[in-house]
Amino acid sequence: MNHYPQAWGRPRDDVYGAYDHSYLQSAQPKTHTQSPAVTGTSVLGVKFKDGVVIAADNLASYGSLARFTDVKRIRTFPPNTVVGFGGDVSDMQYLDRLLQSLDIRENYLSSTDHVLNAKNLHTYLSKIMYRRRSDFNPLWNMLLVAGLDDEDKPFLASADLLGTTFSSPTLATGFGAHLAQPLLRRLMPNDEASVKDVTQEQAINAVKECMKVLFYRDARSMDKYSIAVITKDGVDLKEDEKLENQSWAFADQIRGYGTQVN
Repeated sequence: MNHYPQAWGRPRDDVYGAYDHSYLQSAQPKTHTQSPAVTGTSVLGVKFKDGVVIAADNLASYGSLARFTDVKRIRTFPPNTVVGFGGDVSDMQYLDRLLQSLDIRENYLSSTDHVLNAKNLHTYLSKIMYRRRSDFNPLWNMLLVAGLDDEDKPFLASADLLGTTFSSPTLATGFGAHLAQPLLRRLMPNDEASVKDVTQEQAINAVKECMKVLFYRDARSMDKYSIAVITKDGVDLKEDEKLENQSWAFADQIRGYGTQVN
């Protein structure tokens, strides 16, 4: 190696020949995402004794602007797995295409009755996130994978842009990790031991209550959301749910300020 400080880290030209820069040349610009542009906020997930409930609102924000109000951030994967995406929407769409191609490949090439369950899919996605992070080109997302594992038990786990994974009876991304998790943990104070005592109705009601709190407290959320219930019978996905009995409904009736004088 060359011992002159200005040339540290590269071979000596007089020994190894001139340094070849040609491999650095490319006709296309670099497309590494340096920061997310259009983003979605919280995703919530809760286990109950027969399955998992997962929910996310339908807003995609451009910075602080509530730009897109009909972005579905929950995706289903046959037969009983759901993936919820927080973070960059374009990276979410990239991962969605990967999952679609994986589904097609599994259906065409599989010679057995084995199907990918939620645990398999979580491992696959976490490896993708870690690989992209290792390439210094991360996918700016936080994922929740919900469904059933090999033994048909409820499964809920997360993966972030670093490839870090975590599993718990209740999980949330974004502001939900600060605002909704304390409420969800009231439902299951003893972690896994409490799952068998939680019914589907209790889990759904807890998630809906948390979505209402997030609408009030998180400026990047909205009152329209998607919610999925995963059981052995499949996935029940509703993509256009609306918050009920919300307190902000009175706002359009206020008069006497600014131009509203009547």
